[in-house]
This record gives sequence, C-alpha cells and structure tokens, in this order.
Amino acid sequence: MKLNYNGNLITDSDTVLTIKNRAFLYGDGVFDTCKYSYQKLIFWEEHYLRLMAGMRILRMDIPMVFSMEYLEDEILTLIKANSLENNPVRVRITIFRKDGGKYTPITNEVDYIIETEVMNNPFYVLNEEPYEVELFKDFFVQPDLLANVKHINRTVNVLGSIFAEENDYQNCILLNSNKSIAGMLNGNLFVVQGNALKTPPLTDGALNGITRKMLIKTLNKTEDYEVIETSISPFELQKADELFFTNSLVGIQPISQYRKKAYPCTTAKSLIGKLNTSARFGVV
Repeated sequence: MKLNYNGNLITDSDTVLTIKNRAFLYGDGVFDTCKYSYQKLIFWEEHYLRLMAGMRILRMDIPMVFSMEYLEDEILTLIKANSLENNPVRVRITIFRKDGGKYTPITNEVDYIIETEVMNNPFYVLNEEPYEVELFKDFFVQPDLLANVKHINRTVNVLGSIFAEENDYQNCILLNSNKSIAGMLNGNLFVVQGNALKTPPLTDGALNGITRKMLIKTLNKTEDYEVIETSISPFELQKADELFFTNSLVGIQPISQYRKKAYPCTTAKSLIGKLNTSARFGVV
C-alpha cells in the first residue's frame, strides 16, 4: 500500500516510524478520519476545519500550503495511486510535530502522513445486528477543550475497546470525570426520548464529531425531532426509547441492548436516509 507522507508517495511505512518521531514518543499530534465515496470526500470542509482547529489548540504551526484544496488534492492523489478511485475508501490523515526535543519541542513545524483503506459500502447502511454496550468506568474523559480534539493519544479509547472485547460487548459508553456521559469509544451518543434526541454537549467532553454536527444541522431544519445538547446521566439510558451513535465511517449505528434494556432502531432507520442524502448531495 502506498502512503502519502509530507507530500511524497512512499511504499514503506517503516521509514516514517522512527524512534525520534514525536507522535511515537509523546502522542504529539492530531488526526482525522473521513470517508471517500461518490467520487468525493464526504463532508470534507467540516473535516478540514476540525483538523485545523485541532492543530491550533495543540499550538502547531499551520503551513501556508495547508489549504483545504491542497490537502484534498494530496488525499485524492493517494487514492489514485492506490487505484481506489471507484471504491469507497477510509481516509486517515495524521499531523504531528517534527522530530526533536523532550516534552518541549524544538519546533512547532509539522509533518503528516495520509493512509487509505478500502471499505465495503459507498453509502451508510444501517446495521441491525445485535449491538450490546456497557459503561466503561475504569478511566474517565476530562471535560475540557482537549477532549473535543482528535489528538492521537487515545489511551482511554484503547483500554475501553479491550474491555469491550474481553466482555463480549460491541462498544462502550465513556463517562467524564463528573460521571456524566461523554460519548462512545468511537463516536457520539444520541438518546431518544419521544421526539427528543439528547446528546452530550462538547463541554461534557464529547468529541466534536462531524456526523454529529451534520445530523444536528439537518434535524434543526425539521419539525420531526428536537435535538437537545445536554448533560446525560447513565441512569437515563434504561429509560430511553432508543440509543444510537454516529461517526464518519458507519454513519448511524443503533444500539440494541444496554444491560437489561433492549431497544428498537425506529429512529435510526428514519434518519439514515437523511444522512445519506446530506452526504451524497451536500444538502443540510
């Protein structure tokens, strides 16, 4: 597989992962994952703006060349080099501070690497297979600005994923240090109560998810549902009519069970078409 590393196509990813790399040493970087489909990057402007915001929060120097068009062209060049133009593709771009220094970097200049991986479906398909989740209570998300950033230090997410696998859960719900819900291991949680869709606010440590953002924008223009960004207690989950979460790769994933409560996926079914329309035609 070819990679795009700092503007150069390479075939050996080991040349990137040197012992001096600050991403490897300190988790000093940000990343973004998006989907390529319909011959375009889905919600690319929103992904780009989130990536740039993350770089600013981590006090990285943003190169003058890092325009939205430049990075898009870099991604499309890699997709073409890997002969994936007609496939749905998972794209990850990782940006990290250049080598050097201890905790204090020598420079705030950056390098980057882009990776591609073929996917199965060009559009979002609702997965109605059993999907059971549980709270992950070993470690907590800190409800601050850093929690909203897709930085590459994802230790809580990794440990939560191991916990889920060891206990035969499909996913876990993350709590913040105030014991309110922050989100899922890999997405943003929505709690359905009647026609109200509740989701944790960014101030509770929720990731600034792109699909979350686009879904909220879409629903705010309809009268079918009311979206409420508010703190959610774990005790509310078993009282909910339905649970689902969102991310950029699966779109909407319904949750079928949490502890003794089983949930339908009626709302998720009604929303998946709206999300596909928004992704395909840019209609919000």
